[in-house]
Amino acid sequence: MAKRLKVGVIGVGGIANVHFPGWKESPYAELVALSDLDAATLKRVGEAQGVSLLYEKPEDLIANKEIDIVDICTPNMYHRPLAVAALEAGKHVICEKPLAPTPADIQQMIEARDKSGKLLMTAQHFRFEGSSRALKAEIDRGVLGDVYHARSWMLRRSGAPTRPGFIQKKHSGGGPCIDIGVHILDLTLWMMGHPKPVSVSGITQAKLSKLPGAFSNWGGPIPDSFDVEEFAAAFVRFDTGATLVLEVSWLLNHKTTGEDMQMWLYGDKGGAHWPANELLFTSNETRQHMNVQLTNKESGAPHAKECMAFAEAVANGLPSPVPAEQSLDVITILDGLYRSAAVGKEIAL
Repeated sequence: MAKRLKVGVIGVGGIANVHFPGWKESPYAELVALSDLDAATLKRVGEAQGVSLLYEKPEDLIANKEIDIVDICTPNMYHRPLAVAALEAGKHVICEKPLAPTPADIQQMIEARDKSGKLLMTAQHFRFEGSSRALKAEIDRGVLGDVYHARSWMLRRSGAPTRPGFIQKKHSGGGPCIDIGVHILDLTLWMMGHPKPVSVSGITQAKLSKLPGAFSNWGGPIPDSFDVEEFAAAFVRFDTGATLVLEVSWLLNHKTTGEDMQMWLYGDKGGAHWPANELLFTSNETRQHMNVQLTNKESGAPHAKECMAFAEAVANGLPSPVPAEQSLDVITILDGLYRSAAVGKEIAL
């Protein structure tokens, strides 16, 4: 095997900590460098990961000619400039979701990717869960037939993050719509075979976060600096005639103790529910309903598996495991949701 790919991670105080195991387990990669604006965090994580090449300025990590892969784990609004800089420096880039907050940002990233000839991937880890892959395999076999409608939601009861990187629009670009909505929407579009969205009608709300004494079980009192939505919903139409209802929230009076993430798919041959991983069929001949439970054949932490898959793709000249064009469709819908909410009517995409 050729030399291991050298990996540098930018933004190490949060989600990067579940990426590290993947880089360490991959036979194709090795973690060699870290970057973070917070010097204390950088030093602490560097010691914990056994990495001595530490940069407080991300541009210095990107300038290191020895680094092959840059893993971007910063707040959303910094994804595009860092990814474009890394691609222009000849690095392959894996970037935490969302790939970027707006379609225009992602278009710039795709252009930089095409000019560089390098790989670009969004870290959509739910695609790498065993339950997701088992269901996707069945759908690709055609067991659901034509999937003409989907319902998807990712809802929390008192589960808003309270760090500035999530709740201030200047850093995040939005609230749960773009933070966790991107997860369930990406997974649903992947299962549906990526039909092209043509219109969206959306709404956003910020009610509970503005109440006196508003709090989150994930971070205590809701800061006054909270300036994003707490709830969003949309109705999406696709070029195939298929439709989708989407709901996301950090704060909702919903019956859950943690996070309720569900997807329902409805086809002309059958239906499916995730994460229960059930296939649902109706026999017109016998007038019976049948439910089939799928078995998950894969294990392993999905965040680690996505990093390992990216390293393997780079090493073997394979396509990006999560193509940027698919992430562009996701963000086109979410950006359309925000624009629809602002004008109060359905908009064409």
